[in-house]
Formats: sequence, structure tokens, C-alpha cells
Amino acid sequence: MGVIMEIPDRDLVHMSKFLSLVLRHKPEVAGLALEEGGWVKVDDLIHGAKEAGVSLDRELLRFVVEESEKKRFSFSDDGQRIRANYGHSIPIHMDFEPIEPPEFLYHGTAVRFLESIQKNGIAPRGRQYVHLSPDEQTATETGRRHGVPIVLPVQSRFMHENGFHFYHTASGIWLTEKVPPEFVVFPSP
Repeated sequence: MGVIMEIPDRDLVHMSKFLSLVLRHKPEVAGLALEEGGWVKVDDLIHGAKEAGVSLDRELLRFVVEESEKKRFSFSDDGQRIRANYGHSIPIHMDFEPIEPPEFLYHGTAVRFLESIQKNGIAPRGRQYVHLSPDEQTATETGRRHGVPIVLPVQSRFMHENGFHFYHTASGIWLTEKVPPEFVVFPSP
């Protein structure tokens, strides 16, 4: 039976933010370069974190990966490498296989972005992919982080039938390169 770690929430948030920074946006902060698929050796990450002034060990990494609700990170099958599952702002070729999505997926955003989305569709902005949620509740939580939330249904199966690719992450998030406005269901005026 494993030992249950008790880590204050603020420390978990700090660690998750550090891992996101290094594995999704700026690996050079820890003196790293991401390998194909966004992978980095766990030992190199631990060493790089120490050099960046962040205390990290395998047990803490395992806890963050396994206990995080958002499942942002994963280990390789042999446990020797780690990567962010999605959300990269740097070009990374992920080894996702396209998969047929459900009829609808949902984009959570703030009301203030609605006009831009009606005109231009949903763009990945600073990321490689647009993130879509499998349900309205998750999308609402996402939208709330950006202001007054609004949930926009996306006709994902129709997009797929029109040649758009969708990828399903280990965390349940769906990814696609963009969502043109004609595939978004907007609220009635």
C-alpha cells in the first residue's frame, strides 16, 4: 500500500504552474528542450527544476500527475519521461491520432469574446489547438476563468465530416486546429 502524500493546495498549484510553464511554454526555464511528442526525461526535469530553484522529486511529480483533476501531464509507459498532454504554446508534434468526435463539443469563453468569435470563429490564440470540452459544465468552468461565462456548442461531427481533425486527450479535452464560425451554435439575439 502506497503512502498518501499530504501537500497543501497552494503548493500543488505552484507545482502545476511550474510544470505547465516548462512542459507547455518555456522549457528553457529549466534548461530543457522538449523531445518529439513533448517528452522530457524525468531526471532532467528534476535537475532542471532544482537549477531553477524549484524543489521537485519523483514522488511529488507522480502525485501531481495522478491527482490533478485536469490531467494536464502524463508519464511514458516506463515512467522515465513526462509531458504535458495539451495546451502547448510552442510547436510540438504530438502523437495524437485523429478520432471522430461526438455530435457536439463545447467551447467555454467569456461573453466579451462573443462578437469576435461570431466574426472569426474560435482560434487557438497562443496555443497550438482550440480546446473543446465534452460537456457544458466543464465549458462553463473554463469560461468563468475569463470573465462572465458563455458556452458555445460546436457542431464537431459536422466539422469532422467536412475534413477537420479532432484529437481526444487523456484528460478528456478535445483538440482541433480551429473552429470556423459556421460550425458554432450562437445564442439567439
